[in-house]
Formats: sequence, C-alpha cells, structure tokens
Amino acid sequence: MEDIDVIAVLQDPVRRRLYEYVAAQGREVGRNEAAEAAGVARTLAAHHLDRLAEAGLLESGSRRLTGRSGPGAGRPAKVYTRARVERSVSLPARDYRTAAELLAEAAEEAGLDAGLYAAARRRGESLRGTPEPCGGLEEAMAVLASRGYEPHLEGGGGGEPGEGRGGGGGGGERVVRMRNCPFHAVAERFPPLVCGMNLALLEGLLGVDGPVRARMDARPGECCVVVEASKDNVH
Repeated sequence: MEDIDVIAVLQDPVRRRLYEYVAAQGREVGRNEAAEAAGVARTLAAHHLDRLAEAGLLESGSRRLTGRSGPGAGRPAKVYTRARVERSVSLPARDYRTAAELLAEAAEEAGLDAGLYAAARRRGESLRGTPEPCGGLEEAMAVLASRGYEPHLEGGGGGEPGEGRGGGGGGGERVVRMRNCPFHAVAERFPPLVCGMNLALLEGLLGVDGPVRARMDARPGECCVVVEASKDNVH
C-alpha cells in the first residue's frame, strides 16, 4: 500500500481517534480500552483497529490482559501498538531525508559538530521567540508537543497529565521523556551528531538558565533527550 493510501485510512474520524489514542500510550492497548477512550462500541473499535493494522499504521498481537497465566486466566486478547514504520507524503515529490543524511555525513566527516550545535541552539532560541526561558515542566511539555516530540511525564507520584506507564507512581523526580524523535531517520545513521544537535536545539528552545533543563538520557524507542527541573530550582 502506498504511503498516500495508508495516510488516507486516517480520514475516518473514529479511526483517527483510535490511532491517536493507541499511539499516545506507548504500550499495548486492548480493544475495550481503546473503545472506551474513543467513545464507541467495542465491535466498531475492533473493526477500525484491525483496519489500521491492515494498513500498517498499527501492529497487533495477543496477550492475557489479566496478567495471569494457566487455568482460569482467560483467553488472550488482541492488543495494538503503533507501528514503527515511518509514513510521509509530499506533493510534488521531495526528498529532504537524503539531503539531511548527506549534510550530516559531510558535517561528521569534516568535524563540524560544534558549528552545527551552535546553529541548532540559535534556531531553538529563534523558535522560542522570547528572551524568557521556559517556565516549567508543564510549559515545556506543551512546547515539545507542538514540535512533535510526544512528551510524557514520569515520576512525581503519578496522576500528571501525559504521564506514561513505566515511569513510576511512587514519587521521585519528575522527568519528561519523549516517545518521538522528529529526526529519527537521520539520528539512526548518525546518532552522536544528530542527538547532539537535538540537545542543542532543545536547549535553545527551552532555555539553559530557567527552571528546566534538557540533557541526554537515551532509551530504546524514545528520544535521546529528556527534560527535567534544573538542579538550581529543585527544593
């Protein structure tokens, strides 16, 4: 299926809500949960979820949602996660990825890391549009979401907007992690260079002398940068 046909699958509003919910969770989602989140019947949700899986936008599998095994544990249920395949459409056709990879390769070979990071920091400051740094983690999450990073909050006792599972609900420092890297394709080929560029960009975007700071903390399947409260602002 061509990318344009895959993306067209999301034209249905219910299907799009289901896709966006599953994508935002960062974990396997069952049909009942997805149906409840989208406000539709389970049978309708199942139809649309399977359609998304057929199109390659979701991956499906099965597991026992009770967490138990053996007799009495119940039958495995169908679960869904966002597919890792990247889809894009450009009319007319453009190939910015190849250009980005060539520029990254040239910068890496020429040892232009420092110049690239300085340019990325300036661009971040320009995108911020104000001399004031980001005001806190909640504001940082809004900024990151607008740039496509898909942030979620971990730690701090749970219950925070956008918090994902696996980040602990029993206290600890709050850290904003990001499920998406906008530069993922190029970062896979040139990780030190592009991750450093990403960090510099976010330092410029959020500010380096405010209540939050960006730092490297790579974790599989997520952006290599995290955002947390600055040490000078932790009481």
